[in-house]
Amino acid sequence: MSTNNQRFADGEPGPTPEHLTAIEREWPLIEAEMELVRAEIQVLTTEPRPTAIDWRRLRLAERRVLHEAAILVARLTESTDRAA
Repeated sequence: MSTNNQRFADGEPGPTPEHLTAIEREWPLIEAEMELVRAEIQVLTTEPRPTAIDWRRLRLAERRVLHEAAILVARLTESTDRAA
C-alpha cells in the first residue's frame, strides 16, 4: 500500500481552509466550464454531424461560463474594494 505524500505549493499536506473557501467561491464557474467541455465534446463527436440542439447546448454553455465569470469577477472586485 502506498501513501500519497504529495504536498501543496505552500508545503501543506492538503488544502487549507482558505483553499477550500476559494474552491467553493469558484465552484459555479468550474461547474459551468465542465458543462462547456461536455457540450464541446458532443459537438465534436456527434455523427454524422451535430444537431441544432447540440449547437444550442454549446451556445448556452458558453453563455453560462461568461455569466459565472462575470459574477465571480464582481464578487472578487467587491471584496477587494471592501478590504481597501
